[in-house]
Amino acid sequence: MLELLTGFVEELRAAGLPVSLTESIDAAAAVHHVPVEDRQALKYALAATLVKSADHWKAFETAFEVYFARRGGGDAMGDEPGAPGGGATAGEVQPDGASPGDGGGGGTVSGEDLAEQLYRALLAGDDARMVALARMAVGRFAGMEPGRPVGGTYYLYRTLRQLDVDGMLGRLVQAAREGAPGAALSPLEERLVRDEMRQRLARLRAAVEDEIRRRLVADRGAQALARSLRAPLPDEIEFMHATRDELRALQRAIRPLSRKLAVRLARRRRRGRTGPLDFRSTLRHSLSTGGVPAELRFRPPHPAKPELVVIADISGSVASFARFTLHLVHALSDQFSKVRSFVFIDGIDEVTGIFDRADDVAEAVHRVNTEADVVWVDGHSDYGHALGVFWERWGDAITHRTSVLVLGDARNNYHAPQAWVLQEIGQRARHLYWLNPEPRSYWGSGDSIVDVYGAHCDDVVEVRNLRQLEQFVGQLA
Repeated sequence: MLELLTGFVEELRAAGLPVSLTESIDAAAAVHHVPVEDRQALKYALAATLVKSADHWKAFETAFEVYFARRGGGDAMGDEPGAPGGGATAGEVQPDGASPGDGGGGGTVSGEDLAEQLYRALLAGDDARMVALARMAVGRFAGMEPGRPVGGTYYLYRTLRQLDVDGMLGRLVQAAREGAPGAALSPLEERLVRDEMRQRLARLRAAVEDEIRRRLVADRGAQALARSLRAPLPDEIEFMHATRDELRALQRAIRPLSRKLAVRLARRRRRGRTGPLDFRSTLRHSLSTGGVPAELRFRPPHPAKPELVVIADISGSVASFARFTLHLVHALSDQFSKVRSFVFIDGIDEVTGIFDRADDVAEAVHRVNTEADVVWVDGHSDYGHALGVFWERWGDAITHRTSVLVLGDARNNYHAPQAWVLQEIGQRARHLYWLNPEPRSYWGSGDSIVDVYGAHCDDVVEVRNLRQLEQFVGQLA
């Protein structure tokens, strides 16, 4: 058990969870106070000692389901004990929830009979029988082979498709409706029945996943499987490749991040600088040391907040990156004396007013994508034209107090770069930074001209995820 727990903690650290030595010792102590055979109790006992943030829960749960997957029950991918030739059928469910025929081949039961028996178990709410039949279904339908480098999602899809789980919901609800005593079900009763059947189908899906995971762990080992299933934490998800669910996770993570960052920046601004020398106060205090100014006295600091101008490419390839950067910057607008935002594709438009009028930053970011006038010709990125129009119309917005952020991958579709605009901005502005959401190894390849633009910037920064964005904004303000 100690070796298993040690591997589990190492996997959590590899996934990005900050687990200290003390916390791992606490987890080992917690295991002594819960029954090991109760996986739910064990799961939440370990979570209480190892998980510090809701953002870490999914990574913890994935690692737990792999390292503490159900063990035993036969070969990794082959037949279960007593499967073919055992003389038993799928209906003979033993008290421990295992079926003598839950093997790789599913015994002598046909696929149609297996699906029908599973339907009856779901209708009766017989979880033990449902679990045993789910194990048989994996053996018959998943097509798992030892050493085959295929993910569990593929096996899950094959099994559930063969069982026609989507069609089962309608059959279960219809059967419950027909079996209702007296009159037909009321709308509320039918809704409750439908919710109950959905929960039963969810338990079936979990049972199938559990069996697939058990077989994969037995075949590949927990460490290798956990590595293949490892998902990035929300602050490590790459903007440009995020799925819809990952984008929602990023949206949830950016609100608390902006509050935390605002507090940190305000505290650093109050304490991190020293005001000018107070000559009169220094001389007055030097009288106590015989006229020697042993202790210098300073006036209270009055740090100036920087002005910020953001010029963001919102074309399809980098739209997510621009959206989250604009969201974070405007959520921190109190930490800057002024924030002006411009968005472009091949045309450019100022969207500062949209943020000023909106009550919610997320709503303003959504309106930017629908209301900004950013298409000039064909709607493909043209950095040169957009920067030229910016300098012509809003160049006077850049002063020696302004920090300028340009957001984009610098993929200019082979248009003229007009790099002289960035040279002029860099000479006039306090700072000029370029934030690029692409990996550094991609810079300069194909139509990327980030090196041409970067020659005129104070720094070109790789910002692929929320963690890198947080680090940069923290330094900026």
